[in-house]
Amino acid sequence: MSATSSVKGGEADVIVIGGGIVGTTTAFFLRQRNRSVILLERGLTGQQASGVNFGGIRRQGRSLPQLAMSNRALRTWQRSAELLGEDVEFLPVGHTRVCYHQKDVENFDQYAIDARAHGLDLEVLHGEALFKRYPFLGREVLAASISPLDGHANPRLATPAFGRAAARLGAQIVENTEIVRVEKDGGRFRVESARGDVYWAAQLVICAGAWATRLTEQFGETVPLIASGPQMCVTEPVPYVFKSSIGVFTSIKEESIYFRQIPRGNIIVGGGPPGPADAVTSRASVLPANTVRQLAQMRRIVPALAPLHIIRVWSGVESYLPDSEPVIGPSSKVDGLFYAFGFCGSGFQIGPGVGETMAELVGTGSTEIPLDVFSIQRFATRQAAVHSSTVMS
Repeated sequence: MSATSSVKGGEADVIVIGGGIVGTTTAFFLRQRNRSVILLERGLTGQQASGVNFGGIRRQGRSLPQLAMSNRALRTWQRSAELLGEDVEFLPVGHTRVCYHQKDVENFDQYAIDARAHGLDLEVLHGEALFKRYPFLGREVLAASISPLDGHANPRLATPAFGRAAARLGAQIVENTEIVRVEKDGGRFRVESARGDVYWAAQLVICAGAWATRLTEQFGETVPLIASGPQMCVTEPVPYVFKSSIGVFTSIKEESIYFRQIPRGNIIVGGGPPGPADAVTSRASVLPANTVRQLAQMRRIVPALAPLHIIRVWSGVESYLPDSEPVIGPSSKVDGLFYAFGFCGSGFQIGPGVGETMAELVGTGSTEIPLDVFSIQRFATRQAAVHSSTVMS
């Protein structure tokens, strides 16, 4: 748990709402820019999506517009021990995607070409070269795309560590504080908690995940955000042999599987259709049928894993948007207001890159990384287009 301020209300240059990986790294990088920061978290830092995810440090497979921030994030992960003063179990052991269908082989080849222009170098293997490198793979696999600089880390450790590091730099980290009211009063933002504590700042960053729209709607901006729960499990420990994290790329959700092994020997598994989650109760469920399906797909990708037993399952509340892109950038209606949420189950790796970009944007008013594709305005534009079409018909 990060250091928690005893402040009951207060003032700062910037208020950050949400203590996940994006919020804590935003606070960390804002302090590096000497901006005073209050971070407000409804529970504990890293308790929700940032602490229950797979832990993949994966750049490959992202949409091309995300790669600039993803590359920026990787540089932070590579320096995490130095920056944080503690080990978050970041292992740069590579990330491997495999596929079963010819159309996905073609996707691997084209994506490797496209990603190279965005600073991501991949190696794609087919046929005999694939099985020479990975002899343990099932023979249904047609190709593999390898990102050698990617890897994985421990999500239960990382976000609280960034929170503690931000606090050491002078950020006020206020946990167990649910925000119920946000508004701009004159030239400053007024942020009120359920207890009645009031916080003030000239700038406000909302990084509240599945709970973000409760706040954005108070500024007249809404998005079709939904909550879903990742389906996660972990096996008994076995000898440590899988250095790279491995996942199946497919458009068929039931075929999706990804796993990583940690040096203690356990294999962490995710994938498949997401399960139910409720932002109101902050609860999410693992469906037994999904775990059974994961076991079948795990045996399909690596037949030798068939004897393994699952020892624990878990889920959490993640936020998803219909176009699978997050909201990142300034409000379209209110000066000094910024958003970063809706990472569709893929926010852990990119989080520090988003946090650094948000700190740059808040601190200087601009960033060299294009953010237009992530603008919250895109939903208002689509809603207006739908309304216009309906009226004309």
